[in-house]
Amino acid sequence: MTDSKYFTTTKKGEIFELKAELNSDKKEKKKEAVKKVIASMTVGKDVSALFPDVVNCMQTDNLELKKLVYLYLMNYAKSQPDMAIMAVNTFVKDCEDPNPLIRALAVRTMGCIRVDKITEYLCEPLRKCLKDEDPYVRKTAAVCVAKLHDINAQLVEDQGFLDTLKDLISDSNPMVVANAVAALSEIAESHPSSDLLDLNPQSINKLLTALNECTEWGQIFILDCLANYTPKDDREAQSICERVTPRLSHANSAVVLSAVKVLMKFMEMLSKDLDYYGTLLKKLAPPLVTLLSAEPELQYVALRNINLIVQKRPEILKHEMKVFFVKYNDPIYVKLEKLDIMIRLASQANIAQVLAELKEYATEVDVDFVRKAVRAIGRCAIKVEQSAERCVSTLLDLIQTKVNYVVQEAIVVIKDIFRKYPNKYESVIATLCENLDSLDEPEARAAMIWIVGEYAERIDNADELLESFLEGFHDESTQVQLQLLTAIVKLFLKKPTETQELVQQVLSLATQDSDNPDLRDRGYIYWRLLSTDPVAAKEVVLAEKPLISEETDLIEPTLLDELICYIGTLASVYHKPPSAFVEGGRGVVHKSLPPRTASSESTESPETAPAGAPPGEQPDVVPTQGDLLGDLLNLDLGPPVSGPPLAASSVQMGAVDLLGGGLDSLIGGTNFAAPPTAAAPANLSAPMGSGLSDLFDLTSGVGSLSGSYVAPKAVWLPAMKAKGLEISGTFTRQVGAISMDLQLTNKALQVMTDFAIQFNRNSFGLAPAAPLQVHAPLSPNQTVEISLPLNTVGSVMKMEPLNNLQVAVKNNIDVFYFSTLYPLHILFVEDGKMDRQMFLATWKDIPNENEAQFQIRDCPLNAEAVSSKLQNSNVFTIAKRNVEAQDMLYQSLRLTNGIWVLAELRIQPGNPNFTLSLKCRAPEVSQHVCQAYETILKN
Repeated sequence: MTDSKYFTTTKKGEIFELKAELNSDKKEKKKEAVKKVIASMTVGKDVSALFPDVVNCMQTDNLELKKLVYLYLMNYAKSQPDMAIMAVNTFVKDCEDPNPLIRALAVRTMGCIRVDKITEYLCEPLRKCLKDEDPYVRKTAAVCVAKLHDINAQLVEDQGFLDTLKDLISDSNPMVVANAVAALSEIAESHPSSDLLDLNPQSINKLLTALNECTEWGQIFILDCLANYTPKDDREAQSICERVTPRLSHANSAVVLSAVKVLMKFMEMLSKDLDYYGTLLKKLAPPLVTLLSAEPELQYVALRNINLIVQKRPEILKHEMKVFFVKYNDPIYVKLEKLDIMIRLASQANIAQVLAELKEYATEVDVDFVRKAVRAIGRCAIKVEQSAERCVSTLLDLIQTKVNYVVQEAIVVIKDIFRKYPNKYESVIATLCENLDSLDEPEARAAMIWIVGEYAERIDNADELLESFLEGFHDESTQVQLQLLTAIVKLFLKKPTETQELVQQVLSLATQDSDNPDLRDRGYIYWRLLSTDPVAAKEVVLAEKPLISEETDLIEPTLLDELICYIGTLASVYHKPPSAFVEGGRGVVHKSLPPRTASSESTESPETAPAGAPPGEQPDVVPTQGDLLGDLLNLDLGPPVSGPPLAASSVQMGAVDLLGGGLDSLIGGTNFAAPPTAAAPANLSAPMGSGLSDLFDLTSGVGSLSGSYVAPKAVWLPAMKAKGLEISGTFTRQVGAISMDLQLTNKALQVMTDFAIQFNRNSFGLAPAAPLQVHAPLSPNQTVEISLPLNTVGSVMKMEPLNNLQVAVKNNIDVFYFSTLYPLHILFVEDGKMDRQMFLATWKDIPNENEAQFQIRDCPLNAEAVSSKLQNSNVFTIAKRNVEAQDMLYQSLRLTNGIWVLAELRIQPGNPNFTLSLKCRAPEVSQHVCQAYETILKN
């Protein structure tokens, strides 16, 4: 009979029966009873009352019974630490048992019992097991060291276990080597600064020898460890690659991806002229193709990794286009991913095949897939110039199908084709205009409006078309409103006499009736431009547009290099660095590819140059916002940017616009008449300012101190509310330690003793790190000052407001409650300085809707003073630029719970008001970070 019978019983009074059975003399009865206990525990019943009885059953030779008891012990040791100590002797005995399975079982269970009191008793048995003659015991003990390090790192270091682990890397048994590597890697991850895995050519050789003989998971541990090693030259890199290549034919896909990661990393060091380099490229393709015959979930992970590999080295898979063709029974997530890779691999050689395939996809039933297929046709046109004509005629055929969503997607991509190939395909505009009424999606409407505005001189009834959109202006999305505003201004500049009324109507809608700041700002800019200098307006609005680039969704190169180092992990599936989604105290190390050797040339593959452009002169490409930010942060770019001349290219205009140079700098002069409603912006800014000053009124009347700013003590609990006990206090952070500085005053007539303090759960887990110690009784009219150390490992619960702390203080008279707001800068940690590339990647990665903007008023400091003041409170300046006579400081800080906040602070010399933009994955902290900025800067 199976063990399922143990799960079917629901008798009452069961605990007493089990207790009796556990103490029975018959071995079989004992075993049955333990099985019942484990079954109850598994379904969630509390059987901790039987702890002493179950532990008594440990003294047995029966391996099955021992395993069951150990299982129970692991589960309940945490809740019954005092009882768990009873089991220590048995562990010590079992670690010397003649049977290696029992020795290994004992050491494994010891590692799983996470109780501080017991750990020191386990050091001796563990030391013996690490040097055990049986490799099974040694490999189990190696993992136990990592578990013990997680509970008590200091103990492991003091006992010298780390050195023993390092010795195990030279063990004769490959599985022991693999587990030792896994344990050391795990420990090194939580202590990024320590150089535990001291890899050198000798130890690498040992690892490569063990690689051939250990289990698949052991191979993954060793390969991941090899990926963290940087060879000293290209010869060593080649020799490692040669020994890792056989792993590519392994049946386990995780082993294959780990091997690919090592090879992709070390290929950086090989010269492209080497014969071996070409051979390696050929060897990498088949295993990647094989991964695509697995089940859909594995295919998806493989495809996400292949996507990165293709961006880094398209030549690996350039002849394998057919395996990425979509099968009818692929799930949607696999189809979309395959489509993406098809576009990346599209080239002149295979474009005919790809287009035929995409046209087929566009007639499928799955709406998301069809949309992406239509977009893909447009991307092919932009990527491979020779195919553009074919792509456009394919898109026109699809528009003739009159399927609503197909038509809309086609219009969106045709707009991009017009941008890429001006004056070539404009003959299709008439066909597009016929479909105007069917457009109901913002992106398609915006694309159509752009086309009408851009080619207004070729469309006879352009004014009527745009007027029809204007009727429901306020119901349109922001994207459409902005596009409509620009299109009508273009139309006015091309046909001024016929459209004067139309342009006035749209400008007043945008500036007076709209509450969207982007739309208002653009409306005012156009208004001023048109009212002061129509010629300049023409040069700005109708400027020659640079060509768009074909690969707009490529991952930024530094981020791509980092993700290549994480192939086969979650980061490669999310396409984000681990720091973007791993919260908490574990230090995430930023990895990068090794530098190329001198003999190698640049990593650019020939296929990334735009088709049709001679190699020497590539067309201008519109930079993305990230690129501009990148230029700003790259301090070695030369002198600061000065105001652009009027006929500047639209690239420079974009830069000014992005960085908020303001209207005056945009136009290049300040002597123009204001638009008729110039008073509106002033009124608009007033409520914002007053609102903010109210918000920040919390921080008035504050003293100053060098180092991290400390506010003066405020009364938190008045004597009349606490039976004569008055509590004043403030918070400080010094050298990484947070404390609550309290002043207790006894205004009662009796002596106060037995003080204790407790915090309620709060947003950042603040909790006392030690008891409240008032050493002598507090006599009447006596005052005592106490510094209470705090930590941030308490329970977390989101408070309103976020920095609210509820405190209970007890003494011999009563328990008293009060709440106070702590300044957020006490939570800014000392290692909050992000490296520049990481800052860039993170800024781009955080969605724009998470950005918040604040004004800091009446702060007469220059950029240097601001930077040093903030640095004292752990707000680090990563880069500084001067743009349009404004100092721009780019800053980062990290909170104790691992949340990063990125800031851009704009300071205009001579102007005491600063603009602070904050970006953060948890936008609710932004307001409090801004309050902290105010507090620090104004005191």
